[in-house]
Amino acid sequence: MPQAEFEIEGVDRQKEDARLAALVATGILDTPSEPAYDTITRLAAEYFHADAATICFADASRVWIKSHWGQATRELPRKDSIFDLVLAQNGPLIVTDVSTHPQRDRLSMRVRIHDAASFVSVPVRSFDGRILGSLSVFSKRPSQKIQPEAIRSLVGLADMVSSQLEIRRLRNTLTESRRGPRRAHHIASAASQDWPRTADLRHALDRGQFVLYYQPEIDLVTRKIVGLEALIRWAHPERGLVPPMDFIPRAEESGMILPIGDWGIEEACNQIQKWCNEDPLHASMRVGVNLSASQFQREGLADHVEALLVQSGISSRQLGLEMTESSIIPNMGTAMGVLGSLRRLGVSLLMDDFGTGYSSLSYLHSFPFDVLKIDRSFVSRMTEGDQPLQIVRTIIELARVLGMDVVAEGIETHEQYRLLREMGCRYGQGFLFARPMSAEAVTQLLRLPGRVLPEPASAQLACA
Repeated sequence: MPQAEFEIEGVDRQKEDARLAALVATGILDTPSEPAYDTITRLAAEYFHADAATICFADASRVWIKSHWGQATRELPRKDSIFDLVLAQNGPLIVTDVSTHPQRDRLSMRVRIHDAASFVSVPVRSFDGRILGSLSVFSKRPSQKIQPEAIRSLVGLADMVSSQLEIRRLRNTLTESRRGPRRAHHIASAASQDWPRTADLRHALDRGQFVLYYQPEIDLVTRKIVGLEALIRWAHPERGLVPPMDFIPRAEESGMILPIGDWGIEEACNQIQKWCNEDPLHASMRVGVNLSASQFQREGLADHVEALLVQSGISSRQLGLEMTESSIIPNMGTAMGVLGSLRRLGVSLLMDDFGTGYSSLSYLHSFPFDVLKIDRSFVSRMTEGDQPLQIVRTIIELARVLGMDVVAEGIETHEQYRLLREMGCRYGQGFLFARPMSAEAVTQLLRLPGRVLPEPASAQLACA
């Protein structure tokens, strides 16, 4: 069987939507380990004398690894993934030597996580033939010609995975039917609400209509730009620049928040790389990206982020992940595991909008946050009396005791600026210094000598 050559083509949206629907019907994503799948990966690895084997499934933006043998990885970005190659091939994909393959540069990125010199990957299909995932074996050595019998054996193991999926799908279908029409009515009602629909969000993501704006975070003493917060906008061709509050709630409701959020992390990583290529001194900056509650509940998030860091070539300390208290509390067990894995990866962890959620001191000290961001609602009321001022002072002192940095959000007046410096708040952001702006505008700002902003003349009162 000849070594595969391939070219990734544009995704047929109708087929992809049907594929995703079939995947959702199985309920396989983000589920615990199961002996049946682990047995199949072990058999595949032993049969091929492989160094690693995986069973994975792909949604819109990620490849989630259900079972692995060898190197443990839970999740990878779908872009530049082996799954997309299998999907394009619509059948077994065989690469006996990555180093001599005509597309070795592209392949090297895809197999780097497995440190593989050769691999074989076959599709895992739904009951109606849609490719939902893949079963792959990896070797650190180039392989000799692989016999058709070996490929048929791997396909047979993939069929066993498909059988397990079908059992799961039937079980889910039975469960849904017992729940009655109430859930279906709720889903239909949500889908019939006003713009944007799920299809609008999908279209925007496919057409590259989402953009990141960036708001500088500065040292309040020197006014040097020390970081940036990435903020998503929708550059709609008819509605103009749509703020996040007009579409993020619907994205959360529809499940589109996952691929949109994953796009945001990848886009920020790539932009960090561009800024560092222009000036290596920019490597000292951190760019913070907001995580949704849905993203944060994925146990494989750290693996996904690590792959994006490797792909973009940036350091983990250059990326910050911001989350709110409300995204952590509902599932504390998962939260601790995800935060721990992200911390081990080396990315900065920022608690956003601190003070507006649970604000429980009983758990704050146990989470490995690097930064507390004081919510703008507290900053805006600092000049209204002693109580709001004391709240901000308490948060700053709390962060000091816990060894965290503090960033004050929403600074709009010179008086707020003065008070924060007097209380020892080192970092801040707000319209007094700079509004959220495009990456191109930030590039110009970063060219200021020493990245130091001029003394602010006056506040520009507006909403972010």
